[in-house]
Amino acid sequence: MTATSRDRQHQKSKALKPGSRRPAKELCSECGLCDTYYIHYVKEACAFLNQQIAELEAKIHDRHRHLDDENELYFGVHQLMIAARKKQPIQGAQWTGIVSAIACEMLDRGLVEGVVCVQNTAEDRFQPMPVIARTPEEVLAAKVNKPTLSPNLSVLEQVEQSGMKRLLVIGVGCQIQALREVEEKLGLEKLYVLGTPCVDNVSREGLQKFLDTTSKSPDTVVHYEFMQDFRVHFKHEDGSIEKVPFFGLNTKKLKDVFAPSCLSCFDYVNSLADLVVGYMGAPFGWQWIVVRNDTGAEMLELVGDQLDTQPVSSQGNRKQAVQQSIPAYEQGVTLPMWAAQLMGVVIERIGPKGLEYGRFSIDSHFTRNYLYVKRNYPEKLEAHVPEFAKKIVSQYKLPDV
Repeated sequence: MTATSRDRQHQKSKALKPGSRRPAKELCSECGLCDTYYIHYVKEACAFLNQQIAELEAKIHDRHRHLDDENELYFGVHQLMIAARKKQPIQGAQWTGIVSAIACEMLDRGLVEGVVCVQNTAEDRFQPMPVIARTPEEVLAAKVNKPTLSPNLSVLEQVEQSGMKRLLVIGVGCQIQALREVEEKLGLEKLYVLGTPCVDNVSREGLQKFLDTTSKSPDTVVHYEFMQDFRVHFKHEDGSIEKVPFFGLNTKKLKDVFAPSCLSCFDYVNSLADLVVGYMGAPFGWQWIVVRNDTGAEMLELVGDQLDTQPVSSQGNRKQAVQQSIPAYEQGVTLPMWAAQLMGVVIERIGPKGLEYGRFSIDSHFTRNYLYVKRNYPEKLEAHVPEFAKKIVSQYKLPDV
């Protein structure tokens, strides 16, 4: 056994059982790193112990984001942003299946030997179960987002032990920051990172409270999303879509649902992924795609002939709506449903769309999260909030803390 192997075995022996220790304490996002012997690197890797987006952006993308360019300020380093949708959607996918299609193509073409993705347990459609998928069928079993905290990185030991050299990881911002810090320790020849935007995850218990509080039929919800029309869309088992306006949510009951890590996060757009696929900057019914570097461009090219595409666009002005939302959230304002429905119709017609909707969503969450950190972790505020987030937040008048 080599010295390196002995060191790893020693580190592994010291690694604790899942959930037994979290150095980030209540700010832990349960990314899964601490469930492996890579816990040895957690002080450097954890997004909530050592925020280092700017440093890692320069390392991964070969440059920093341009803070004077509004698109880069908000959406991070990128070569290309487009809106897209699959010409032939994957049945049962949350949207049209672009993420799943890319992962399947990479396996089929032998570009990777495995894909880190998240299936659900047999007992619970919303309970995440990270896996290393080795076939397209296993990838497709992971389609549909799991809106709960998920320990994706808990499978990293399996990656090293398997001997695989080319890997695709699908994940959210906090997971990807930790992954990038330990990337060179995995023994890979090539790592591809496909990111999704992420905001306001919950524990499984918190998810149930959200569903019970918000949906008319919580037990039949298959998936949901906060959409560009300012409504939460719940898809049910029978295929029906239930729409609930943002302004009708019971804010007072739901303010304690979201994980403290999510209330302290400023990487909504997954800045360190090679390629990001979401919806927040695209027209309704389309996906928003951000190519951050050459690796991301290579990944998108694999499915280029499967997609309809169009340029991204921007319409409206978000700033008044964001400024008004700050005290409304602080005070836990909930409108009667008839008024919420009416406001939703009005804002859908005249409110921000496309990239401006994306900026609206980022502004709303960053101002809220900045206040959360300032109130609850004032000693972390300066180092934890990235410079781009400080610049975004500075556009608004915040209440005194």
